[in-house]
Amino acid sequence: MKEELKSSRNKTIDFTEQEGINYINKCLFPSEQVNNLPLNEIENKIICGDSFLVLPKLPKEIFPLIIVDPPYNLSKQYDSSKFAAKKHSEYHKYTKQWLDLVLPLLTKNGTMYICVDWKSSIIVGEVLSEYEEQNLLKIRNRITWEREKGRGAKSNWKNCHEDIWFITKGEEYTFNTDAVKVRRKVIAPYKQNGKPKDWTESEEGNFRDTFPSNFWNDITIPFWSMPENTAHPTQKPEKLLAKLILASSNKNEIVFDPFGGSGSTAVTAKKLNRRWCSIEKEKRFCGWTQYRLEHADLDNTIQGFEDGIFRARNS
Repeated sequence: MKEELKSSRNKTIDFTEQEGINYINKCLFPSEQVNNLPLNEIENKIICGDSFLVLPKLPKEIFPLIIVDPPYNLSKQYDSSKFAAKKHSEYHKYTKQWLDLVLPLLTKNGTMYICVDWKSSIIVGEVLSEYEEQNLLKIRNRITWEREKGRGAKSNWKNCHEDIWFITKGEEYTFNTDAVKVRRKVIAPYKQNGKPKDWTESEEGNFRDTFPSNFWNDITIPFWSMPENTAHPTQKPEKLLAKLILASSNKNEIVFDPFGGSGSTAVTAKKLNRRWCSIEKEKRFCGWTQYRLEHADLDNTIQGFEDGIFRARNS
């Protein structure tokens, strides 16, 4: 870890390749000469490499759940590499390139979630519609989640939401509704024969566990005092990923992330008793992921999720 002066409450994970070499060396570095990577070699592994080179080496139809967080169509620096914003047609082509490599890895009854910002969502939605017309996938929904962070804009509306496309390979798929119900306060409780009707009384107050919707306003973006926080520029919250993993996979199944970043998908999968596999080309980010995975053995808590209940933001 960096020996910089910072608040004792600052838990941000941020170390260099040299400082994290012991963690990086535990990752899988596939040889260019290897054409096939069997499941037993990649499960519970962080694969350090270029996704576009690694994905063709993976077995087909092995992942029941794939969570994809590709670079948004924005110019962004990712440690040693930079993703440059593209024209609409170029990002459309880029999306098809990775989707053609990822989709064959999904099981017949599998689910895929694709994270996007509002602008990239337009293009990704176009691509998915084309694939749906070819009967290659089924678009189930588009989740919108609210970010409480974001800079103000003097000449525009503040950008404070992102989307997640929910797709499946076929008509049959896993969806564990009870695992992701949302606990809400009951403001005007109604009783029948003197007993609560469709709600519960408790010492914490009146509540009802409701079916989850496609709008989430209970997500907290990781910040400096949270143990899950890293210096990655586009890190997703573990709570967000927990909803996707609990809803669309079962214990001991394997969850795959082809754009691993700082490892939030893999770490959350491990905390929820799933197997995992992710690909990330930046060695530094792979090191952070491995560090987080090892610390998950000591602390498997997920901020905002406790005793099987998703709590309100920042509670």
